[in-house]
Amino acid sequence: MEDNKELVFRIQKLINENKALQSQLKELKVRNEELEDENQNYKHKIAKIPEDLLPKGLKSAPSSKTLRFKMATVLYLDIQGFKKISEQMNSEDVIDELDQIFFHFNEIVKKYKIQKIKTIGDAYMCAGGVPVKNITNPIDVVLAALEMEEYLSNLKIEYEKENRKFWDLRLGIHTGAVTATIQGRKKISYDLKGDTVNIATRMASASEIGQINVSVMTYELVKQYFDSEYHGKIPVKYMGDMEMYYIKRIKKKYSADRKLGVHPNEIFRVKYLIRQFTDLQEMILDKLERELPKYLYYHNYKHTIDVVNQAELIGYGEGVDDQAILLLMTAALFHDAGHTIGYDNHEYFGTQIAREWLPKFNYSEKQIDEICDIIMATKLPPDPKTLLQKIICDSDLDYLGRSDFIPVSNTLYEELKAQNKMGSLNAWNKIQVKFLSVHQFFTDTANNLREVNKQAQIERIKAIIDWDAED
Repeated sequence: MEDNKELVFRIQKLINENKALQSQLKELKVRNEELEDENQNYKHKIAKIPEDLLPKGLKSAPSSKTLRFKMATVLYLDIQGFKKISEQMNSEDVIDELDQIFFHFNEIVKKYKIQKIKTIGDAYMCAGGVPVKNITNPIDVVLAALEMEEYLSNLKIEYEKENRKFWDLRLGIHTGAVTATIQGRKKISYDLKGDTVNIATRMASASEIGQINVSVMTYELVKQYFDSEYHGKIPVKYMGDMEMYYIKRIKKKYSADRKLGVHPNEIFRVKYLIRQFTDLQEMILDKLERELPKYLYYHNYKHTIDVVNQAELIGYGEGVDDQAILLLMTAALFHDAGHTIGYDNHEYFGTQIAREWLPKFNYSEKQIDEICDIIMATKLPPDPKTLLQKIICDSDLDYLGRSDFIPVSNTLYEELKAQNKMGSLNAWNKIQVKFLSVHQFFTDTANNLREVNKQAQIERIKAIIDWDAED
């Protein structure tokens, strides 16, 4: 009996050791990936430095570089039918026709900001999320695939009227990690390697003619936007059986052409921009972290994150729609970005930065104008006119009714003091009491969340003020 107990303990010990080793291996793998990315980044920077300015012994990186992308979506399509079409046309005309098809595909790829990788005979490959990482690449690639299929379907109708044979299309899509080799300086070309590429080609070969066959990985990332149909499983090396789905169309409620389901409507576009907001936020926060003056102890990137979160929270509390949430979060993201240009009038500078950035992220002129109006509403003293302007004002000054009011308020004091805009802390506290006493939250949500606590803050500050001191 004792031997059995000892054996059980030894087995348990081995299991625990194995778990610990697996955890260490996972950590080392993540760290190795980070070091590889860092190494490639340094090589890229070195490549930009003229050879004669490099320290002795440090050689410039070659004209090609390799980058890893943790999430890219690869589209592989195989256009079949060269033999049957060449029976009706000479080979040169067939090749010209194929080139025309690929030219149109290139235009679709550019529209959705997808990177063309290469054409191999009558096969075509492109990828979303390369070379610019983004969270929307699975959606972008599926939208492009729908347009490609629509284009060929329309051509096929024309050819059938003339009793001409036409190309058949097999199309596969998969989302996963890729390794991209980037070559050239003036004319840049890309080559992709990895399981993601191989699986995308398998998806194409397993597809039926005229269908868009996607892996379960891509399906899970796009299923809320598109109607799909289960297509079975396919064996994948080292991964077992992988499920496949046919993408049929954009869901009717998101489709501008409800019959075909190829082109998205405004509801789709807003949901897309909300999803894309993650990429925009990452880039703006990086800009703020790099460019904001060090003395901005309060108006830093953490404050921006706070206001974005509160704008979303209060917005939903006030019952606004997705379009309004998008405008609110975007305005909150840019509302203090102007501090990278100047402290005074930073709200106006923030609108200028927004007008520069947002067109690149497919915001409409109307949306940008409203976002800029919302930003300007945060200028003190606040005088908001619309519900969204009231929400942003309450979000910006949300800390007034929070339990961490005093430490947050002190960072604002340190910021003003560093610019010789404020005297003693005692004087600052007197100003705070006066400001809090006249301040009002504009929305019911903010009042319910913060007003009671704000009144408590007034009493707390009054208790630490030396009213007899000369400031």
